[in-house]
Amino acid sequence: MFKSRFLLLLILIMGATACQNTGKGGEKGGPYSTDFQQKANNPEFLHAGVRRIIDIIRYDIFAPPIAARIFTYSTIAGYEAMVPGFPEYQSLAGQVNGLTPVPQPEAGKEYCFPLAGTNAMLIVGKALVFSEGQVEELKEDIFDQFKAMNMPPEVYDRSMAYGEMVAKHILAWSKQDNYAQTRSAPKFTIDTKDPARWRPTPPMYADGLEPHWNEIRPWVLDSAGQFKCDPPVPFSTQKGSPFYKQAYEVYTTVKNLTPRDSATAWYWDDNPFALEVSGHLSFGRKKISPGGHWMLITSTACRNAKADIMKSAEAYVRVACSLADGFISCWDAKYKTNLIRPESYINQYIDPEWTPLIQTPPFPEHTSGHSTVSAAAAASLTYTFGDNIPFTDSTEVEFGIPPRSFKSFNEAADEVGMSRLYGGIHYLRGNMAGLKNGREIGKYVYDKLKLKK
Repeated sequence: MFKSRFLLLLILIMGATACQNTGKGGEKGGPYSTDFQQKANNPEFLHAGVRRIIDIIRYDIFAPPIAARIFTYSTIAGYEAMVPGFPEYQSLAGQVNGLTPVPQPEAGKEYCFPLAGTNAMLIVGKALVFSEGQVEELKEDIFDQFKAMNMPPEVYDRSMAYGEMVAKHILAWSKQDNYAQTRSAPKFTIDTKDPARWRPTPPMYADGLEPHWNEIRPWVLDSAGQFKCDPPVPFSTQKGSPFYKQAYEVYTTVKNLTPRDSATAWYWDDNPFALEVSGHLSFGRKKISPGGHWMLITSTACRNAKADIMKSAEAYVRVACSLADGFISCWDAKYKTNLIRPESYINQYIDPEWTPLIQTPPFPEHTSGHSTVSAAAAASLTYTFGDNIPFTDSTEVEFGIPPRSFKSFNEAADEVGMSRLYGGIHYLRGNMAGLKNGREIGKYVYDKLKLKK
C-alpha cells in the first residue's frame, strides 16, 4: 500500500511539465512549449511531491530537527532547478548561508524545468532519507510518465540531467552544514546534582535528543544564538514561589482538562515516535512531525490562495527555512538553559503519581520547540499570503482526529502553544517564550529571502 500510494502521488507530479527554451531573452519556444507550459502550472503536483517526502520522513522516524533539515534541502533543490524557467524569480545563492550559484542550463536549448525540479527534489530527498530503495525501485516507472507525454527525448534527457546537476550541487552544500560531525558528537551529560536541570522522562528515559543541533549551520540566521529567548522563571522548590506556581499550573490544568483541551493537546501532539506501554506490552506510535504538520498547512494555504507552481515553491522554501532555523535557535536555548520538565518536577515535589496527557519528549524544557517553529512557520505564511487568512487543517484526519478551522495562521500557532500546557509537557512560560522567538525568526527569514526580482 505504501508503494502504490507513493507511485500514485509521484505520477501526479510527473504530469506537471513545462518545456521552455533558454535562448536569447528567455523566450519560451519550440513546438511543445504551450502544451507543456499549461500542464506545468498545476501546483497540485508539487503539493503531492512534498506530501510524499513528509510520508517517507514519518515512515523512517526522523527527529523533528532532522525532518526540517530534509524539507529545507529538498524544497530548495526543487526551487533552484525550476528558477531558470520562471524569470521573475531568482536563485537563493548568496542569500542562504554557504550556497553558491547552482549550474545553469545551456543557453538556446529547450528544457522542461518542472521535470528538472522534480528530479532534483527526489534525488536530494532520496539521499537524505533511509528508505531510498522505495524511491529507486519506482523511479523508472515514474519518469516514464514524462516520456508518455509526447516530450522529445532530447528535452527529457537534458531536463533530467539538469535536475541531477542541481541536486548534486545542493547535496554538496548540505555536506558542509556540520550535520555529519554531530552524528558522532558526545551524548548530553546529565547533571544529577542540580535539581533544576533536565533528566530523562518515562517511559523511554531516552538520552537528550540532538544536543549539538545548535552547531548545525543555519540557513538564514547569522548564528544559533542570534535571537535570544526570554529566560525561564528562576528555579525553586519552595511552595508559593513563581516556579512552583507554574509547575502547579501544569499539574492542575491536566487534572481539570475539558474535552476541548484534551482534543487540542492531541491534535498538536505531532510526536514522530511515542512508546506506548500497557502492562508488559509496548508498541511504537508514529505521527507527522511538527515541521511536517506545518508543511501540510502550507499546502492548504497555497491551494486556498490558488498559488501557481512557483508561488507554491516559494512558500515551501520560506516555511522550510523558518522551521529549520527555528529548530536551531530553539535547541540552542534548550541545552543552554537545561531546565527540568514539568513531569519530573511534579513527580518529585507535588505528586509522584501524576502523568502528563501526552508523552514528554526527550529534551530540556525551555523553550517549547513546537511553539517556536509553529510561530516561525505561521509568520512566514502570514507575510507570504496575508494576515487573518482563514483555513481548515486536515492533517490529523489520518490519525482519527477531525479537521480544525482557524481564523489565521497565528491563531493556529497560539493554539500550539496552549496545547503543550494542556498536554502537560511544558510550562506556560516556555510556550510563550517560544512563540515570541519563533515570530521574530519567521519575520527575519521572510525579510532576508528575496525570491522575486
